[in-house]
Amino acid sequence: MSAPDASSDLPDIGVVVLTQGNRPEALAAGIRSVLEQKDVTTNIVVVGNGWQPEDLPDGVGALALPENLGIPAGRNRGAARVTGEYIFFLDDDATLPDDHFLSDAIGILRRSPDIGLVQPRLEDAVDGRAPRRWIPRIRKGDRHRSSNIFSCLEAVIVMPRSVFDACGGWGEEYFYAHEGIELAWRVWDQDRRAWYAGNLVANHPFVHPTRHTEYYRLNARNRIWLARRNLPLVLQPLYVGAWTGITLLRWWRKRDVLRVWFAGWREGWRTSPGARRPLRWKTVWRMTLAGRPPVI
Repeated sequence: MSAPDASSDLPDIGVVVLTQGNRPEALAAGIRSVLEQKDVTTNIVVVGNGWQPEDLPDGVGALALPENLGIPAGRNRGAARVTGEYIFFLDDDATLPDDHFLSDAIGILRRSPDIGLVQPRLEDAVDGRAPRRWIPRIRKGDRHRSSNIFSCLEAVIVMPRSVFDACGGWGEEYFYAHEGIELAWRVWDQDRRAWYAGNLVANHPFVHPTRHTEYYRLNARNRIWLARRNLPLVLQPLYVGAWTGITLLRWWRKRDVLRVWFAGWREGWRTSPGARRPLRWKTVWRMTLAGRPPVI
């Protein structure tokens, strides 16, 4: 844990590192990169999702969950254990290459108080590769360009703690996939903006989402749940119809993929998505003016 400074101006950040304990070297590197941050104070907890964190540096807290509760639930449990004006979520395979990453991220939030979430530019630490899906906007363009966003890649996220709490935390029901879309939408619903900082870099290995065995099913189920939990009723069929069409265009040659995807699609309608908290029409209008109405 970074030693507290006498200056009261230093940002105080609660840090949640989520892990299942199967990447010990990467986890150690990620923690080390947080401990090396300058001009901030940090309160760090490592959440073991179905694992007891061990061999942690002095001052780093551990929270063992008896079973894997899913990614968003694990992050929420960690958030409940840390304090600070800001909160920072870091996956166990991500690292911070610059020791001023956190102070620079807080600088963005302090200069623009209407920003409620910052996602950095992610790159592979070895070769600098970055899939286009890591740029969470329709018109991808130059990955160095900063912009408003309406979803986020959850691996490295910085927020004011008050905004995170007002959003209701991560949607635990999702388990995995699309919880970052909901969080970004709810940031917008707090009269804030979610922001992609193309000038702020974090490292993450170049991986494919299909490494998760249930990716296609959860992708579909959670897309339906996202609409049912967050959209006004009239927008739900527009959003679901748009994404169903996009999926058919993307994967029409992959019958096996579509079979699994539509099984998840049906599950999304037949099962409970959890508590409903629809966006205000004011928010829908703000998002539309900013370039991304919540129907695509």
